[in-house]
Amino acid sequence: MSFLDLEDSVAPLEKEAARGKIVRAIRDLPWDDRVLCVRINAWDTRWTYQDVIEVVGSAGERLDEVMLPKVQCAADVEALDRLLTQVELNSGLPVGHIGIEAQIESTRGLINVEEICAASPRLETIVFGPADFAASMEMPVLTGGIQIPEYPGDHFHYVFSKILMAGRANGLQVIDGPYLKIKDTDGLRDYCLRTATLGYDGKWALHPDQVAVINQVYLPTQEQFDRAWAILDAYREATEGERKGAVMFGDEMIDEASRKMAIKFVTRGERAGMVRSAG
Repeated sequence: MSFLDLEDSVAPLEKEAARGKIVRAIRDLPWDDRVLCVRINAWDTRWTYQDVIEVVGSAGERLDEVMLPKVQCAADVEALDRLLTQVELNSGLPVGHIGIEAQIESTRGLINVEEICAASPRLETIVFGPADFAASMEMPVLTGGIQIPEYPGDHFHYVFSKILMAGRANGLQVIDGPYLKIKDTDGLRDYCLRTATLGYDGKWALHPDQVAVINQVYLPTQEQFDRAWAILDAYREATEGERKGAVMFGDEMIDEASRKMAIKFVTRGERAGMVRSAG
């Protein structure tokens, strides 16, 4: 997925001019088949509605999603949903064509995350914004989204878990936000492991140098991918051939729960182009 930004990376005096640049980029650049998203400004600014009208109304069908930052409550998502419907109707797009990604970046947003994740059928992804969230919590840090050595544990563990559970309960993709120390690949890997282990789908990359580390952590290894396929084969043989609900796979018992876990590895790997090893 790629996203173009109208929010934090654009200076206030350049917000309006940036809309036309983004529309031209969407229309003119080769984006292949990746999901293409534009992050608009939050509802507590004066730019939001015009961002949607100008960009969605002019970009054409190639735009897939709009990302709404600093979501505080379900009404924020509902309002965007209704505005998108009107813009789609007036620009000739199928109603529902534009999906929504919602960023959780505040204490209020976290408190309401369950209602937010259920707010609209357009919602596809929920994203954690660590820097704004740290500011909202008044944490004594000047860099968001990194480990705090003085804290005996992971200060974001509860946040990660709550967002993940709300997202998964509503069938959403769940993404961790950026790691701001671009050159610190070891620190990036450490933070990727925290959310990848919980079950997150991925993490934002701010720089091309971060992409390899992120892909390495969030994608299954070839060994894991092959083992997942072997579990699926063994379970299929057990249920369809031997008509058993559980069977030994090496020194491990596998059953329907094992199949569900294996499916996740296979799906994620195939989405990234992985192929089962021969033999």
